[in-house]
Amino acid sequence: MIDYQSLRFDYRRHPEQDAVTPARHPVVVVGAGPVGLALAIDLAQREVPVLLLDNDCQLSTGSRAICFAKRTLEIFDRLGCGQRMVDTGVSWNIGKVYFGSEQVYRFDLLPEPGHQRPAFINLQQYYVEGYLNERVAELPNIAVRWSNKVIGIEQQGDGALLTIETPEGHYQLAADWVAACDGSRSPMRQMLGQEATGRVFRDRFLIADIRLDGGDDALPTERRFWFDPPFHPGQSVLMHRQAGGVWRLDFQLGWDADPQAERQPERIAPRVRAVLDSIGQAGQGFRIEWASVYTFACQRMASFRHGRVLFAGDSAHGVSPFGARGANSGVQDADNLAWKLAAVVHGEVEGEAAEALIDSYAREREYAADENILNSTRATDFITPKSAVSRVFRDAVLALSREHAFARTLVNSGRLSVPAVLRDSALNTPDADADFGPAMAPGAAAADAPVVDASGRRDWLLRRCTGARFTALVFGDGPAAERSLQALADAGEPIDVVRVPGGEGGALAAARYGARDGTTYLLRPDQHVCARWRAPSADAVRAARRRALGQFAAQEALA
Repeated sequence: MIDYQSLRFDYRRHPEQDAVTPARHPVVVVGAGPVGLALAIDLAQREVPVLLLDNDCQLSTGSRAICFAKRTLEIFDRLGCGQRMVDTGVSWNIGKVYFGSEQVYRFDLLPEPGHQRPAFINLQQYYVEGYLNERVAELPNIAVRWSNKVIGIEQQGDGALLTIETPEGHYQLAADWVAACDGSRSPMRQMLGQEATGRVFRDRFLIADIRLDGGDDALPTERRFWFDPPFHPGQSVLMHRQAGGVWRLDFQLGWDADPQAERQPERIAPRVRAVLDSIGQAGQGFRIEWASVYTFACQRMASFRHGRVLFAGDSAHGVSPFGARGANSGVQDADNLAWKLAAVVHGEVEGEAAEALIDSYAREREYAADENILNSTRATDFITPKSAVSRVFRDAVLALSREHAFARTLVNSGRLSVPAVLRDSALNTPDADADFGPAMAPGAAAADAPVVDASGRRDWLLRRCTGARFTALVFGDGPAAERSLQALADAGEPIDVVRVPGGEGGALAAARYGARDGTTYLLRPDQHVCARWRAPSADAVRAARRRALGQFAAQEALA
């Protein structure tokens, strides 16, 4: 297996560095982390030439982000590398919560069958970046320049001028659009005079990646979270497994902890030993692979769009690590932005519609960031109560959760990442039919389900939805389904159609979508629902697609 942490990417001089007039690119992505790589791949698959710049020459070191959620895996599937992630990663659904030394309850994040992807995989960030980089190398529309650091940016109305520092000096590039995916400290954000604001938490946490001598089977694959355990009194501890037999432990340390001292092996080893002893692994050998001490904040930029510069991932927003909302929300930013940028670059929308579509990226993902920040803040307040009253409440909830299910809903050891339902997006077409339930409403990310066609061929619903353009899901095989198909044809819009069979072949999908014969869902290229009907008309389909492309005036004229 490739050691992705030791990879180095060569700097190569490009002829554009000698150009008298700065070369112009449709899209420049700044930052080759998971978010920038995902965005570049998505754009390239949509036939948008993209230039990816990174100030470094290597992938991330240490495990960093490790939890990748089901929705993110579905995005990686569409980008062409989801299966590799799942094959290497550690799939898990089960979590256990402890109070003191006692397990108070367990939970299952994916209790029902019929999902292609697990609720989460644990996979070190350097694997994710490595696989995404290898996918980049397979695509013709991406150019990557390592050791190219953006040190200046000037907005120019219809684009931006970038000044770039390399080992051989400076040069300039022009771009129609710039995507800033350059991390939590974001030099791009600073160059534009912007900031991220919010709440900074006065606490410190130690991450320790350890490798057990017992190998992959030394412990069951599950997430364990301790509140106030006897081996680390007054604080919290989190433990779960990563790829390659590595285990992640997070220790709350308190604000007064010395970051330098706590990173030393002689301070880490006794903490790890105490955890292993407490779970019946006394004598189990281990070695420390990587360690870091961190603090965090829950904050975001006021706006993710500034002229021709669009911010995504940690450069736009930050959360605590509890709940795995950082990298997952960043990849979902890229998922939201790519199809919209492609529509604008290809001229599918122009003028006011193009502005509205790009603005919708900012509005939708700002909403998602607020939801993530709210959940992340609540989790952190529960895990690390900052007052006597808060601690009394937390401990009472934990004690009650041993016997009472209602109390378990109040326990918050990190509400784990789920995709935001963009229910108030201007791109949504409100339901015209009153009998739809709240599940899978406009704004929701499409749910996957197994489907079996008439020939007995088994498949997954989302695997049929490539995201290359808008997709219509038509449920059933009867006369109503045939009328829906005709309406889609009469609409004359570039829409892919996916038939969901009636009967047992599509029963679970129909249940998840509240569908009957003829029910039709319209999905955006990022697989979010933008409209649904019991019996669509051609005009309704045409109007919904155009509304979802920011053409609100056209939609109103057709309504």
